[in-house]
Amino acid sequence: MRRLFGTDGVRGLANGELLTPELALALSASAARVLAERDRSRRPVAVVGRDPRASGEMLEAAVVAGLASAGADAVRVGVLPTPAVAFLVEALDADLGVMISASHNPMPDNGIKLFAAGGHKLPDAVESAVEAGLGVAATRPTGSGVGRVRDLSDAADRYLAHLLAATPGSLAGLRVVVDCAHGAASAVAPEVYRRAGAEVIGLHAEPDGLNINDGVGSTHLGVLQKAVAEHEADLGIAHDGDADRCLAVDASGAEVDGDQIMAVLAVALREAGELAGDTLVATVMSNLGLHLAMQEVGIAVRTTQVGDRYVLEELRAGGFTLGGEQSGHVVLPRYSTTGDGLLTALRLMARMTATGLPLAELAAVVTPLPQVLQNVQVADKAAVAGSAAVREAVEAAERELGGSGRVLLRPSGTEQLVRVMVEAPTAEQAKAVAVRLAATVASAK
Repeated sequence: MRRLFGTDGVRGLANGELLTPELALALSASAARVLAERDRSRRPVAVVGRDPRASGEMLEAAVVAGLASAGADAVRVGVLPTPAVAFLVEALDADLGVMISASHNPMPDNGIKLFAAGGHKLPDAVESAVEAGLGVAATRPTGSGVGRVRDLSDAADRYLAHLLAATPGSLAGLRVVVDCAHGAASAVAPEVYRRAGAEVIGLHAEPDGLNINDGVGSTHLGVLQKAVAEHEADLGIAHDGDADRCLAVDASGAEVDGDQIMAVLAVALREAGELAGDTLVATVMSNLGLHLAMQEVGIAVRTTQVGDRYVLEELRAGGFTLGGEQSGHVVLPRYSTTGDGLLTALRLMARMTATGLPLAELAAVVTPLPQVLQNVQVADKAAVAGSAAVREAVEAAERELGGSGRVLLRPSGTEQLVRVMVEAPTAEQAKAVAVRLAATVASAK
């Protein structure tokens, strides 16, 4: 049986073969039993949030039922970003958190992300314990032992106050277009940017349960780029469905990716004496250009496997203060226990106002090498990625590129895909190598 948890929780087609209400109930009950061991003197408490996709209503009901059946009180916070749920777990001193979201995935998908006490994502061993608990016949509480359910009416206000407290300066004078992807940030992102002082033009902030990520948000920047030009804005911010990531576009409409955002924030933190160990933590997906740029300014880069929880583990182990992914998950552990797209955007805009420099000039600290990413749909991602034919093709590509580029081939953590990433001195060479590798992957058994 394949592992239930992927790179970021459990994800799949909602009400399909995997992600059913029955699984949501059993998973939340098991999580309550595993994660509520720290204090047996009181009833465990769980924070439950979701993004606005339609299936979230169904799964929320199942999650809450599972928690209550295990004797845990459920605090529903409604539609809020994933980092808001993590923050509220810590703020309420809860024992666990459950976020129902499939992030950037299409609307028919959904997912369940779990947080431990303090708002931290679960290490592999704890995820395995939760998964193992699915098959265990546990004693269920009755009577007064059954968990209770309540709504936290000021959840959004608490989160916004936290974000504003973590913003180092006013955003007055900035005009920003924000693409909310019809997702979890649709209400809170435009509001917090306005409260911080910016002039805000909201885009795709009218979720109806069906339109989340539908050609909009951080995976579809075209509309945002046009809107920035039309409104003569200083920048655009794009969030994904659960707003744990942030990408940007500058005033000309050029994309500013997670690597460039991390570089801007790293330089700012170091100038303020807040970049612990003069070190940035990134994943293997970060562009070689980021490594070269950080080397140029005297900042070390530590590399982890893909997934912001692995970035978090390295941040916590080394006491570092900044890390993230090229995709726009950026973690500032002094202020957040997970990637927070709204916090990232606030800090990025604060750097613009503090320096008086346009985003394009700040982002120019990084010169990315041309990078091509090919996603190949396969039947068994692990078997294909580990096949002899694919390994030989990767080795041949690495010999061709030598030290002037690199190849990264890995199974997706959330979908039946093999991701092929190639960086090379020219876009033409990167594309040619990536297409060739993708064809090998597609034909592998």
